[in-house]
Amino acid sequence: MAGKAGLKAGLIGTAVLLATTLLNQVLPISGALVYVLCGVNMLIYAGIGVLAGLFLAPPRTTGAGAGAGAIAGLISGTISGVVGLVIATVQLSRGMGIPGLDPQQMQQLTAGGMDPRVFLIPGTICGMAIGSGMAAIGGAILAAVKQD
Repeated sequence: MAGKAGLKAGLIGTAVLLATTLLNQVLPISGALVYVLCGVNMLIYAGIGVLAGLFLAPPRTTGAGAGAGAIAGLISGTISGVVGLVIATVQLSRGMGIPGLDPQQMQQLTAGGMDPRVFLIPGTICGMAIGSGMAAIGGAILAAVKQD
């Protein structure tokens, strides 16, 4: 049952995360707003885990809640991470840059011989792992609080 609950919550959470991914890629977000958006994404992942915990059939256990949350976080994190990676790659190929880095920082990276695309894949993988963990925490907490 954790798989079905995680799948449902993961697909619903994907829609929310895609909206924030598109906002992050389209709007000129820089400075402290990058960190605020990161915090908002972590709260969204925890909410996805809570939603997965709600979709579990009673009686809910913390292990099942954490499992459903982890599945939901991994599904939504993977889909939104891949979409964000594709958008960022297209933006870099058009010379637009990476959100959160100003043009001077991009020039310093390229002048130093570093390709800015190097940062995209590890960032995507870390985002998926952190999102899955946050969703597992959200699912476990809900299952512990609301068992019936």
